[in-house]
Amino acid sequence: MPSQPPPPPNLVCFPDRAYAQLDSKRDGVAKAKVEHLRTHFKNARETACSLKGLDVGKAKKFLEDVIDHKRCVTMNRFAGSTGRTAQAKNEGSTTGKGRWPQKTCRYVLSLLQNAVANAKAREMDVDKCYISTINVNQAMKGRRRTNRAHGRVNPYLSSPCHIELVLSERVEGVAKAADGNKAKLSRKQCARMLRTGYKPIGWRA
Repeated sequence: MPSQPPPPPNLVCFPDRAYAQLDSKRDGVAKAKVEHLRTHFKNARETACSLKGLDVGKAKKFLEDVIDHKRCVTMNRFAGSTGRTAQAKNEGSTTGKGRWPQKTCRYVLSLLQNAVANAKAREMDVDKCYISTINVNQAMKGRRRTNRAHGRVNPYLSSPCHIELVLSERVEGVAKAADGNKAKLSRKQCARMLRTGYKPIGWRA
């Protein structure tokens, strides 16, 4: 096979990135990803943490509410210099820190719609789908420069990211069968029962 010519020197070659886990055909999931997304990595990471485990409908509603400033994305790890808002308490935050990253939410909403389309193509039940995996990784920083005093130049970097999204179908739970066996007791519980007549929860003579 003839070797390919090297790329021009002014182009940047990015290696092909594979999904972090799961195979669509083997595991029965729907996936979507976007690379080198021009949005802040920190905002994307906190948004992804808020979406993990949500059903598709609830995730869409959450993103739309954040765009409309009806709900907020709680900032947990990257929370430096983040203001507090009363909406963060409703989302379960203990610090009250939250933001409304509209640009990130629009990108993630578009990615979620792409994953839903992939799920329909795989004949999955979209009503039972939920976000089982969502990963956000840092991408190569975009380099610019800003002018400073006395003719100096400082770097002015952007922080893009890669986002991977996996949808899976929820498995309906099975009711636990009635167990006719007695509850297992430790040595201390046996001694206490013989001494005081104590009966632990679930104990049947």
